[in-house]
Amino acid sequence: MESKNLEAMRVAILATDDFEEAELVEPRKALEKAGAETILIAPHPGEIQAMNHDEKTIKIEVDRTLDEADADDFDAVLLPGGALNADALRVVEAAQEFVRGIDESGKPIAVICHAPWLLVSSDLVDGRTITSYRTIQDDIRNAGGNWVDKEVVRDENWVSSRQPSDIPAFNREMIKLFREQREKSKQAA
Repeated sequence: MESKNLEAMRVAILATDDFEEAELVEPRKALEKAGAETILIAPHPGEIQAMNHDEKTIKIEVDRTLDEADADDFDAVLLPGGALNADALRVVEAAQEFVRGIDESGKPIAVICHAPWLLVSSDLVDGRTITSYRTIQDDIRNAGGNWVDKEVVRDENWVSSRQPSDIPAFNREMIKLFREQREKSKQAA
């Protein structure tokens, strides 16, 4: 990975309690190592609880609440998984509006595991090719998406992966997508 190639890029991380720890912590480290600024956004202030599958682990400090966040202030979004996190976040109207705003601007979206549920509930997956944790493939297909069982999938401004074991490939493709988007933005300016 090239160092600091994402400098000055602001990446929103949308999550709530019971997110899968590795799916937030590892991609966040990769983004920050590449120079990006990451901002953890949650429906409530304070801290959010991490999980390692079904075991509670660490708590992470929330940087901003969803009602304080504006998609226009960010260059990309990362959506970590965890079934409980994703199921709770998908019904939060402010989270739906945020990802719609990112997607309508053509900015990159990185999703892993159960996180595509938010994209499903935001009516964004119709016609898109995406992967996820296998248990939500029917939800993606029922929403008009093309679900595939691959370690990592790129579709336009989206990158997706299935589970924690896919994180190395996910991080590599996420950084690549974000870097390409950054170059496009620079050329357009």
